[in-house]
Amino acid sequence: MIRFGFLAGLHALFGFSMSLSVVVPLSSSMTRQKPGRSTRSIYLSLACLSLTLHLLLAFFCLSVLQTACVLPTSSFSSTSSSIPRTDTQHHLSVFHSSSSSAASSSPRNEAGPHNDVHHKVNANMFPHKGRNSFNEAFEREKKLIGARKMPQKVKGHSKVEALFQHPLYNLPRPELQEEDWLLKVKTNKDASNAGSEEEEWEDGISNDSKWQSASQEKGYDKVAWTSDVETHPPWLRFHLGITRWELFNRKDPNLAQLTHYLTTQRIISVVQKTGGTQLKLLVSFPNYGQALLKPMRQSRDAETDANLFYFSDFERHNAEIAAFHLDRLLGFNRIPPVVGRLINVTSDIREITSDQRLSRTFFTSPVGNTCFHGQCEYYCSIEKPVCGQPHVLEVSLAAMLPDLSLAPRRSWRSPWRRSYSRTKLAQWEKDPAYCDTVKQMPPYNHGTRLVDLIDMAILDFLMSNMDRHHYETFEKFGNESFLLHLDNGRAFGRHSRDEPSILAPLQQCCSIRRSTLLRLHLLSLPGYALSDVMRESLAQDPLAGVAPLLSEAHLHALDRRLATVLRVVQACQGRHSDVIYNDIEGHD
Repeated sequence: MIRFGFLAGLHALFGFSMSLSVVVPLSSSMTRQKPGRSTRSIYLSLACLSLTLHLLLAFFCLSVLQTACVLPTSSFSSTSSSIPRTDTQHHLSVFHSSSSSAASSSPRNEAGPHNDVHHKVNANMFPHKGRNSFNEAFEREKKLIGARKMPQKVKGHSKVEALFQHPLYNLPRPELQEEDWLLKVKTNKDASNAGSEEEEWEDGISNDSKWQSASQEKGYDKVAWTSDVETHPPWLRFHLGITRWELFNRKDPNLAQLTHYLTTQRIISVVQKTGGTQLKLLVSFPNYGQALLKPMRQSRDAETDANLFYFSDFERHNAEIAAFHLDRLLGFNRIPPVVGRLINVTSDIREITSDQRLSRTFFTSPVGNTCFHGQCEYYCSIEKPVCGQPHVLEVSLAAMLPDLSLAPRRSWRSPWRRSYSRTKLAQWEKDPAYCDTVKQMPPYNHGTRLVDLIDMAILDFLMSNMDRHHYETFEKFGNESFLLHLDNGRAFGRHSRDEPSILAPLQQCCSIRRSTLLRLHLLSLPGYALSDVMRESLAQDPLAGVAPLLSEAHLHALDRRLATVLRVVQACQGRHSDVIYNDIEGHD
């Protein structure tokens, strides 16, 4: 329409100019009745010149009009080809190009959150034409979910490395004796003294023999382990490295191998773990290793409603991961290694599980996501499902401890256990002198059990975990051992509010390890700030490529709570003279 209007305007202009050319000679002829031949030639030349100029003007205007119509497309393409795109632009362009074809046929793409690439993956990206195409689509989906690059530490500076090089993290320890190891590889002498073959293999592997798998189950590797540590998979090295004082040595290179193993091994079996109030899965790997899986139940930014009781909250997969990193940064090493991973709900759980209780709970949601809820005491129902996006699911995987038949554990009820009632208070909440009673009870009346419990209370306060009703120890070590800091899924629920009651053991007993206190002081310094080392440590987890495992609000809350712990200790020192339990005497 614009082009035709423009041409009509040119035609009117051309006609008006021609009329001027004709009028001029006619008016001249009226004044001069007998013009000469030369005058007529001049008029004719002027008319031809005017016609030529108008034609040139018309062609010029048409060419300008065509250029104006084509310019935006050609200009954009030439500009985009000459200017390099940023990584964010590249990831967004990859996402939109991959999902645009599905968007026209899937109305559910118009809804849902828009602040996370994880929630934008479309179900139509998954072709259902064979297992290979399904796995290829899953890999594409994983790449889209993990489109963000892994956060990198400041070039040439690592606060975590500096922290672990500090003398407080490298204190000398007594040489480990044979009874200080939880498990051991049997020697020839041990094997020859064994009463039967069954006893020979109960605790380990003999020096001159191989442990060969006899399992005929599909998917398991044929393995042959000897006493040589190089033949042991990472999970077995982890088990053999547990001592009386810690679950693992921070300097052990197997720690990195174990976390890599948990994120890369093919899952061949999944069953629901019995017990507990929430959904947990036990996964198995081809080399007989196992891990405890906790699925993503809510977004990282979701803060627990202030009106909910501590026992009414969902467990968080990122809380399990963050708790492991925090425990290690505090120098405790009492939480089994935990790592994040992206799994395929369909191929990694639904298609391979032999647990009928679990498989019966799978369904496809109205928007096409694969979901399940399992069967547990409180939080497993179709109203509270675990859903992929549409198949990809974030999970935490924790390395399993040795089997109870090899390394029995004892469960202890915490003296500062909450009542788990909406109306009743526990005894410690009503009696300020409650710790005097605890100090009279075994095993808190001697040894390090009480300060071990206070270490755990400090850890729980920093991550706001109110759900510490029990703890465990290895039976082999009796009362002279560390406490296992297990089950931390209800941590990091609230960043805007601190819960002072978690510190009741420290406030009421006014006792703390000297090594713990010195490390807390160190982590309060700007050069080793707890929030900074946590941010850097968590950035190494695979799920940090999707989104930070802890929000900045949670990281800042760590610094605030650390300052609170130090103030409580200072207040105790103002009232008592025997607050510090000196566990590093002679090391200043």
